[in-house]
Amino acid sequence: MLKEDLIKKNPLRLLSPADQGKTGSPQMGLVMARAGLGKTAILVQIALDTMLRGNKVLHVSIGQSLEKTKIWYDDIFRDIAKAVNLERAADIQDELMSQRMIMTFNEESFSVAKLRERLKDLIDQHIFKPDCLLVDGFDCSAAPEKALQEIRELVQGMDINVWFSAVCHRGDDRVSKAGVPAPCHETDGLFDTIILLKPDPVKNCVVLNIIKHGGKFSEGQKNLTLDTSTLLILDN
Repeated sequence: MLKEDLIKKNPLRLLSPADQGKTGSPQMGLVMARAGLGKTAILVQIALDTMLRGNKVLHVSIGQSLEKTKIWYDDIFRDIAKAVNLERAADIQDELMSQRMIMTFNEESFSVAKLRERLKDLIDQHIFKPDCLLVDGFDCSAAPEKALQEIRELVQGMDINVWFSAVCHRGDDRVSKAGVPAPCHETDGLFDTIILLKPDPVKNCVVLNIIKHGGKFSEGQKNLTLDTSTLLILDN
């Protein structure tokens, strides 16, 4: 398969068309799941798709090392290339990784103010200007509305799309009217796209329920699946 075919046939086309340009206001997305179900794998595949379309990605990893984050990208790209028999895979991987920057924070040291400062330095010094920001490991459990609103205002001012991952916990039954579980049940209005991951033991996969897309909650949920052995997104 050629690179262009991979872009067109990527299951993530359900979220955005292959020819989508930087039009309209920046979007804010959320991937929610219990721990260990594949949130980081989803974010990395969103990042790879973004880079395949010629855009730059800043991956903010909270509580995970630089090397471990790099391994996520290497493993996911290798599995995608193998699954589709991608031509010139090594060259394409080198090209993509030149469009990615990883920024790490300790869990206790992350703040919106620090993110704003470091992001502004990258842009002002012409080091790196991302088109997409991934925030992996953001703690949504402690009054997240103010921080999320600040990040939304930050990326809108810089014309950057942003995706978050968040953990939902067993035993916490709080949920919004649209079906968004705690701790993001009171902040679902801030997101344009929300994906909820749920295991399907019968089919041995994880279902990606797209419960909000384009700023609208879905009456009939659109779904993708995540292969539990490769962690790759698949069409149903």
